[in-house]
Amino acid sequence: MIFNTIMGIYESLSSVEKKIADYILNSPDDVIHYSITEFAHVVGVSESTIYRLVRKIGFDGYQVFKIELTRDLSRTEEYIKGSDGKLSSMISEMKNSMEHLQETLKQEDLDKAVEWIIESRKVIFFGVGRSGVVADYGGLLFSLLGIPAFHYNDPHVQVIVAAGLGKKDVVISISHSGNIRDTVKSTLTAKQVGAKTIAITSGTKSPLTKVADLVLYSPATKFEKHEFLRSNLGEFALTEILFRLVLQKIASERQGLLDNVSEVLKPKKYTSDSK
Repeated sequence: MIFNTIMGIYESLSSVEKKIADYILNSPDDVIHYSITEFAHVVGVSESTIYRLVRKIGFDGYQVFKIELTRDLSRTEEYIKGSDGKLSSMISEMKNSMEHLQETLKQEDLDKAVEWIIESRKVIFFGVGRSGVVADYGGLLFSLLGIPAFHYNDPHVQVIVAAGLGKKDVVISISHSGNIRDTVKSTLTAKQVGAKTIAITSGTKSPLTKVADLVLYSPATKFEKHEFLRSNLGEFALTEILFRLVLQKIASERQGLLDNVSEVLKPKKYTSDSK
């Protein structure tokens, strides 16, 4: 889908290209009626700049781009307009995002990630800001399975930890845009010392995807002018999927551990007998 592709590469675009991308995302109904000359005039850019963006999106020509945009628009008009503020619309928007996971994920990539995690000495999660919360969640989940799992959201600590890793370690770097310098640097450092690196991102062709050994794509979310407002629900869901797949593989051999964890947590809960 054109909208997903644009949002996936958005942060890597130049300021002029972002101006064109914004117009496509916000006014696709207008774009499908413009010639490239008219479009360039309306946005205030050169025709060559529009053509360059069209190429980045994956099309050889402007007319082919417009034909596909028309098709996408008929399928995703509600997606691009976003929620009307009602609870049902918000839930529907989240549901659509989760359904896009089937389009962005490849089973063979998931299988490889699961294999790496199971065979690892330890699993390290990197993420900053809101992605740091997802990294925290990932570290907790895999710790429940008895896998040495840790999360770090301080960029300086990330680099220090990454430098001490080895071939038996796995780093899972989380960034919705894939364009965060600190996360890219930490991932690259881990890769250079031999650790296996996995990126969880919606940022197609982003800097993070270029340094990671394996990329698991989360769905691009509804366009927001401010990046920090964009949902990272997809990254949470993908982390949960990885956890569930690993659990399926090792559940029988870790059953004792899972039972012990359940027992340890029981006193932490209020019961009908609690005073």
